[in-house]
Amino acid sequence: MAMSGMGSDVVAVLPEVLLLVGALAALVGGAYTPRERQWVLRLVAVAALLGSSAAAVVGLTSPAGLVFEGTYAVDSTTGAVRLIVAAATLLVIGLGVDELAGHRQESETYALLLLSATGAVVMAGAADLLVMVVAFLLASIPLYALVGQARTASAAEGAMKTYLMGALFGIVLLTGVVVLLGVSGGEAGYAGLAVALETAPAGAVAAGAVAVIVGLMFKAGGVPGHFWVPDAAQGAGVTAAAFLTTVPKIGAVVAIYRLVDALPVTVDAQLVVAVLAVASMTLGNLAAFAQTAPRRLLGWSTVSQVGYALLPAAVAGRTDLAEPAMVLFLAAYAVTNLAAFAVVAALPRRVSIDDYRGLARSHPLLAGALLVSLLGLLGTPPTSVFVGKLLVATAAWDGGSGWLAVVLVVNTLASLFYYLRWFAPVFRGGEVDGEYPEPRAWATRAAVVGGVASVVLGLIAGAV
Repeated sequence: MAMSGMGSDVVAVLPEVLLLVGALAALVGGAYTPRERQWVLRLVAVAALLGSSAAAVVGLTSPAGLVFEGTYAVDSTTGAVRLIVAAATLLVIGLGVDELAGHRQESETYALLLLSATGAVVMAGAADLLVMVVAFLLASIPLYALVGQARTASAAEGAMKTYLMGALFGIVLLTGVVVLLGVSGGEAGYAGLAVALETAPAGAVAAGAVAVIVGLMFKAGGVPGHFWVPDAAQGAGVTAAAFLTTVPKIGAVVAIYRLVDALPVTVDAQLVVAVLAVASMTLGNLAAFAQTAPRRLLGWSTVSQVGYALLPAAVAGRTDLAEPAMVLFLAAYAVTNLAAFAVVAALPRRVSIDDYRGLARSHPLLAGALLVSLLGLLGTPPTSVFVGKLLVATAAWDGGSGWLAVVLVVNTLASLFYYLRWFAPVFRGGEVDGEYPEPRAWATRAAVVGGVASVVLGLIAGAV
């Protein structure tokens, strides 16, 4: 059902508007705010995120439909993504307060975070190929600046890889969009795309669909667009690393789901997504085995997690469980992954997993948050990722792709090694280089909040 009226359309996308206004306010306000008062812009960003969340909750009570002439979907999935992205970005800002407070680019960081978050939400709600392309760019371009802000050699390398990979996969994405527009007679809206492509040459439609999906894999951080993720996670500031491994992926995975669901049955786009999902979860796990740096390990971990998140898109249209499974998994992954990064942010000088030796005795609260986050990423009950993986596997089985559920279980068991390899030193006696320094206060709070949220969401979702 399409909604009409420019005024009602703007009201329907108020959560996105508030994020954009918050980004602009932080950007402009930063030019007139002394460095010692940049915390004011942090409050502006938080207010924008809270306002967006409130508007999203109100929007969930409205009937689902399409706005702006059928180019943007305002439904329960878009509403859920709005809330997940806003909550995740709030958690990112929380874990990054210690790192960003008084930084010369503090206000610019908040602006970039909100701009990229806006792009992620619009990507998830896009019901038109051209809107999806614009959202892809809006979510991508701020990341290049975020990764390079640390101004170190590793940050420069990460930023360069992110930029080059983004440019390459952006071209692939645009090429696919042009092909689909050409063979569909200029039809860009998802509502009419399936009908318009039914009589088009199957080879051209398949080529265009594959190119668009592969292009979106850059933002998802999965195979084959994953090469930048570990380097960016390792080289960027911890705030940027936490954000880029979480928020953009949410929008990209939902965008892939919507596209696959809109394509005609003459193209088996689900099989393409299934192959990419298996490749992502398998390669991510295999590469994570050899990692000793926590942030690089989490970078490869997020590649594997994208594979799990893509399973609902591999059975899109075949089971009613696919969409809720995807949304729940993305929410669970977001809070759990950010909890792990918050622990890393709280102890910035611990650059190896062996450096966490004795953490349980020195800082049991942080050790508990790390335990919950790592076991959560593994998929252990009662954490939310366990419920998410269970529902994702059930959706794959119910959608006639039981083999994907088997691959998920095998990869989950394989990931047990490197998650526990990080956590094992936490209980060993003795600290590295003497006593632990006092952990960063805001990052510690964010770690606890993320860990508690992961368990609570798991308990609620499990009960439902």
